[in-house]
This record gives sequence, C-alpha cells and structure tokens, in this order.
Amino acid sequence: MPDLPDILCHALPIGIGATIVMDLWALLRQRAFGGPSLDYALVGRWIGHMARGRFRHAPITAAQPVRGERALGWLAHYAIGILFAALLVAVQGIGWVRDPTLLPAVAAGLVSLAAPFLVMQPAFGLGIAAARTPQPGVARRRSLVTHLVFGLGLYLAARAAALLA
Repeated sequence: MPDLPDILCHALPIGIGATIVMDLWALLRQRAFGGPSLDYALVGRWIGHMARGRFRHAPITAAQPVRGERALGWLAHYAIGILFAALLVAVQGIGWVRDPTLLPAVAAGLVSLAAPFLVMQPAFGLGIAAARTPQPGVARRRSLVTHLVFGLGLYLAARAAALLA
C-alpha cells in the first residue's frame, strides 16, 4: 500500500478533477432539466453548527445561517471529493493511477453515494436516502446519477493525470 503523502499527492488532482466533472454535470442537469441542485451553503451551515455541538437539523434550511457558510460548504465539497479519490488510490494502489480503469472509479462513485444517503440527508432532516422529501425516488435517482458521474470523473481525472505525468 502506498504511504499517505504519496496517496494525497495523487488524490489531490484526481479528486479536484472528479469534483469539477460532478459540478459540471449538476450545472448541465439543472439547465437542461430544471430542478434544484444542492446549495453548498447548507453544507457549510451544517459544518458550522458542528462546532457548536449540533449535528442534526430538521430541516437544515431552518437552522441559523453561519458566517462564511457558502465558502465553507464549497471547500468541504472539494475536500470530500479529494477524500474519496484518496480512498480509491489507497485501495487500488499507484499502479491504478498510472493506468486507470473505469470499473474501480465507478465503484468508488457508487461507494461515495453512502455519504449523502446515510450521513448528509439524515443530518439535514431529509431522512435516510431522502425518505422525508416530497419525491424520494427522484432525489435518490439524482444522487445516484450524480455519484456515478463523480466516478466517471475519477476515471477521467486519473486518465488526464496519467497522460500528463
């Protein structure tokens, strides 16, 4: 297994690239099909309230805003993307970084779906896997597709990094 600095060195550009691909997808989906996209200020609000000992909200939109929540939310969004890239690199090894394949990256995208379904949505007062939303099936499908796109982004970013190396 590669050491932590080596993992992070490779995960940084891969995670950032994959998160950019995910964000571009969200923008395209919103413009083409409409519908809400996650407001990362709410992620920042959630994290900001953690410092005060509050981890769950019902709903997060009713929680008191936190100073700098939008910037904090976007920073967390990219840090989480880098974290999932680091997990992929740690599991697959540096050999995968040198010659990335699609299946492990898409699998990592599917694994990353656990974060919104089991952590963020319940903490935001939306229930496990968006069960308390008006249209849980729609929310779940959007999350699934977005995280599959993140997995594709992991692959594309790793492929780009391998070509540039």
